[in-house]
Amino acid sequence: MSKCFLSGAPLKGALLLNYDPSGPSRLLPIIAEQEGTSFKAIDMQPFLDYVKQNNLQMEIFSIGRSQYMVTSIHEHWFCARCINASNPDGEGVIIMQIGAYLLVALYEGSLGSASQAMVAVDQFECQLNKRSH
Repeated sequence: MSKCFLSGAPLKGALLLNYDPSGPSRLLPIIAEQEGTSFKAIDMQPFLDYVKQNNLQMEIFSIGRSQYMVTSIHEHWFCARCINASNPDGEGVIIMQIGAYLLVALYEGSLGSASQAMVAVDQFECQLNKRSH
């Protein structure tokens, strides 16, 4: 992941996970890249199980110690807010499927920060799509 992806963006961390929704759930996810976080592949398994179940609005999911509730679902991405945030302004996450990857973008703040984080995610998606073509 290039440094320019996080530079100037309100993201506190980002992960790019290899993701095959048709593969067996016992296979551990592979973290292709990460910045601003220190997760291991095994830490992400419950999250990937949650995504594969595709029951996004019915359950709470965890990434590390943070628990999230989905607030918005779109065709290839969804947003969630942290329900046990330590930051008084709140925390959120944007998850976008880009080909065989899941981009997990963690941000701090509220509506303005979420909008800025989405712009950063969109820019990264464009960069990733250019590299893969």
